[in-house]
Amino acid sequence: MISNEEKYNKYKPKKFLGQNFLVDENIAKKIVSSLEIKPDDIVIEIGPGQGVLTKYISAQTDKLIAVELDRSIHEKLSAEYSGKAKIIHKDFLKFDLEKDINEILDVSISGKMKVKVIGNIPYNITTEILFRLFDSADKMESAVLMMQKEVAKRLTAQPNTKDYGILAVQTQFSSAPKILFNVPPTAFFPKPNVESSIVRFSFNEIKYRVADKQLFKSLVRNSFSQRRKTMKNSLRNFCEANNISLDKLEFDFSRRAESLSVQEFTELSDRITEAKLFTVPNQEIGNKKIMFPIRRLGTRKNFQSKIL
Repeated sequence: MISNEEKYNKYKPKKFLGQNFLVDENIAKKIVSSLEIKPDDIVIEIGPGQGVLTKYISAQTDKLIAVELDRSIHEKLSAEYSGKAKIIHKDFLKFDLEKDINEILDVSISGKMKVKVIGNIPYNITTEILFRLFDSADKMESAVLMMQKEVAKRLTAQPNTKDYGILAVQTQFSSAPKILFNVPPTAFFPKPNVESSIVRFSFNEIKYRVADKQLFKSLVRNSFSQRRKTMKNSLRNFCEANNISLDKLEFDFSRRAESLSVQEFTELSDRITEAKLFTVPNQEIGNKKIMFPIRRLGTRKNFQSKIL
């Protein structure tokens, strides 16, 4: 059994990069198996580290792109996996899913050819990575990611619970998340101070659509900006910015954001979008103000958010 000093010399973990390397081979095999890789799949590995997942992924597809920020690890893996995988020295947050894949593999992502993502992602930028993936949900098939257990609980949380918030709504709007299993600190070097979870995201099972995604994101963010207040108070600035009067919307704004389901958020978002489409700001001509009424909501049969 090797000592901690020998392990540090072997792995050389960098704290500022949030490196905790997975060293349990059985768990590595289980994680890769969970992605259900087929020979023609395009797979993106986030932060391959010492290659504990890379070796099992590269054995199943020749379309593997591993994105690594650590220069020394990039050089090591590039030599080790030459001809087996594309090891890219880059910050994943700056990785352009469509453009970079096209340049690296000379293939175009389409409805028939989507991407699978896997990785033991740095815990300090987990939400940033997730939101980046959600922005490319239409190009994704699935993802299997290791993250802090507490974060996994938040993104799968249900309404009226303390963990339910922006992350839960955005995650469940963009994908179908499922916690597969937990991983103890002993499976890593150095050992993290928290327990980890493996979460699978299915992007082919998206249940929701909205007319304006940016407005939906803004609505959710503002709704949870003051959790203990009613939505009437938390959405005050949002409504002013969008020139919307809550009184014109058929919704109970005395509720708190944590009580709304994802479906209710999508419906409210579409109601606001529709109200904006049929709202013309008051105009002044000469000394007379011309008032334009807002069209009543719910009269357009084709204005739906949920896919049936």
